[in-house]
Parts: sequence; C-alpha cells; structure tokens
Amino acid sequence: MEQALSLPYATLRFAQLGWRVIRIESTPTGEGLPGDPNRYIGGKVADDDRRSYFIAPNVGKEAIALNLKDPRGQALLKKLIVDLDADVFCCNTVPKRYQQLGIDYESLSAVKPDLIWAGISAMGPEYPDAPGYDPVIQAMAGYMELTGPADGPPTLSGVPLIDLKAGDEVYAGVMMALLERAETGKGSRIDVSMLQAAASWLITTLPLLDFNCDPSEITRCGNEHRKFIPTNVYPTADGFIYMAIGSDVQWRRLTEIPWFAPVANAVRATNDGRVKEREAIHRDMAAVTRRVATAEIAAAFRQATIPHAAINDIPAVRDMEAVARRLTRTLTPDGRELRMQPMAVDMAGAERELGFPPRYGEHTQSVLAEAGFSAADCTSLREQGIIAG
Repeated sequence: MEQALSLPYATLRFAQLGWRVIRIESTPTGEGLPGDPNRYIGGKVADDDRRSYFIAPNVGKEAIALNLKDPRGQALLKKLIVDLDADVFCCNTVPKRYQQLGIDYESLSAVKPDLIWAGISAMGPEYPDAPGYDPVIQAMAGYMELTGPADGPPTLSGVPLIDLKAGDEVYAGVMMALLERAETGKGSRIDVSMLQAAASWLITTLPLLDFNCDPSEITRCGNEHRKFIPTNVYPTADGFIYMAIGSDVQWRRLTEIPWFAPVANAVRATNDGRVKEREAIHRDMAAVTRRVATAEIAAAFRQATIPHAAINDIPAVRDMEAVARRLTRTLTPDGRELRMQPMAVDMAGAERELGFPPRYGEHTQSVLAEAGFSAADCTSLREQGIIAG
C-alpha cells in the first residue's frame, strides 16, 4: 500500500528482480484526485494519472484500488493475501492508520502467519502521528545543517536521500526476513523509521560530539571535506573541477605537478599542517586552477593519480559509458522508449526493461478474478464503493 517515493522505490527494486508487485491505492473520496498524489505531479507522459514524477519508481507493477476504510475492503485485502499467496505486505502510511485500515501486522499475519510485513514511517510506530516527508526529515536529522556553504543557509540535498535510504532499508529487511523464513517458516515485522535510518548515516559527525569536537566539524562546510585538505571544488579557466587529497602521499604527488609546486611548504607536508592552513591552501589552489582549462588539469591529475572529477550535469551522467549501458527502460503506450536510472547493483536475471506504470486501479478486476471474484461480483463491489478502477 504505497504512495510518494520511499516505498515505491523499495518495491521497484523488487520489480527489477522479477517479483510480482501489486500496488494498492485508495478508492476515490470525493476530495482531490484519486490514488497516489505523485500520479499527478510533473509533465503528462501518457495520461493525466501517469505524469513524469510517477513513472520511474512505478514501472513493472500492477495497480488496484481498495476502500480499506470499510471493513468489507479490509476483508477483501485479507482474501487477496491468502488466495494470491502473498509473501510480503508493505505500507508507508502513518502508523496510527495501521489498525484503522486493517493493515497492521497482527491482523494480516493472523490470516497468513508466514507473511513478512514492512512499514515505513517518519519516526517509527512510537510516533504514530508524524508524517514522513523527506525534506522535513532532512531538517530534523541534521542533514540541512550539514549541507551548503559555511556562510550560507541550511540547504536540502539535491537528491531525496532519506526517502531512498528508507526504501533501501525495506529492501534489505525483507531480504533478511525471507532468509529467516526459509529456515524457520515464520513471518516477521519490519518497522523502518526514516529518522533513525537517516541518523544512522551521521557516522562522520554525530560521534564527534563525545570527542569534544570543534563546532566547525559538525556544521556546513560547502564542498570541502572536514578532515582531508585539500578536498574541494576549484574554479578552472573554463568551468570547475573537484579534487580530493586523501593522504600525504597524494599531496606530494599533487605538489610535484609544476603548476602546484608553489602551493607546497614544510607545514603543509602533513594533513595536520594542512588543516591549520586550510583557508590559505584553498586560496592558493584556486589561484592555480583558475588559470588552466579543466581538461588540462584533469590530464595532469590522471598522470599523478590524483582523485578528481569534472562536475557533470545530469545529461552528461546519463551519457557516461559506465551508466549508459546499464540504464533501465520502459515503453510508453504509444511505443516511445524511456530511459531511466540503472539498477543499484547488477544481478543475473534482473529486469532491465519493465512494463509502463499502471493506470489508477488498472488491474483491480483482473487481480480480484484470480481470487475467485466474478465480473458480477466486481460490479457489485464497485457500486458499493469497495473497489475502483
């Protein structure tokens, strides 16, 4: 039972493995557009309910619409779980709605004891009312405090990191639960707190609090690395380049490049010394790089084995050979090919071409037919407001 991004991303990873994924959306309420709000965000790709923001996370899935506010809809869900022999049930709604909608672990596992249940919420079931929106959790978890220039405002990440982190935790948790079920025959419950998952990534900052750290170590520092100097984005004669010095050996190789020889001195031979002269080093580095073209600097860095990269825009990322040959794809109803992000990890037998996302409630009747409902049954359920689509 999914909407937005965090859970659709997790179940996309299942679809890429060839699993059958059936997304459940609500029946129309008369207030607003029906189903997942993300259906209606972005440019129109196929129809009004399959717009650009909805496409990539929802390829390869089926879609049904059930009224889970009605006990008859809850009974219908339980029948589908049993008759379709579902392995996993996932949801990403606020925990206070679990029992109201009949989707809580206790209710569903009562009809199928080996069911694996996974839920994503803002802060876990201990905080049942908290809504889980990625930007809100970025602020709450300190990500915005750590992102942006030191003299600028707190800043959101350009990628919805916490939505995707939460989805990955569901993916990993379900895999572990399937392994355990294979050994024990028992199902299990997985609760993913977006806040806790986000805080688990504060490995380079949060522990510093007990090390009497300087406040500058746990706040914004722009494109610099807090510990390794120089690591930063530097202007070039025709753009920018990112470079990272991770050891004193790399520093020596850098300063052996004739352009950068004037940047070296005895104090800067060690990282501790470079930390003391951080600001001066960045000024000295920029004074060199801004006189030289990006390609020339990159060639010198390659020769010296200095970690570096051009600052690619998104079209350039898609065109990189290492990415381009791993892109996933789908076809629109009128036959146009759409290229999408690659899988996170190559896996034998994985699906790189997935079906176009379903329309709202597109598979309601066909899925119910699998569970023994006739066309007349579906008509009656639709008239009663229990199903839609």
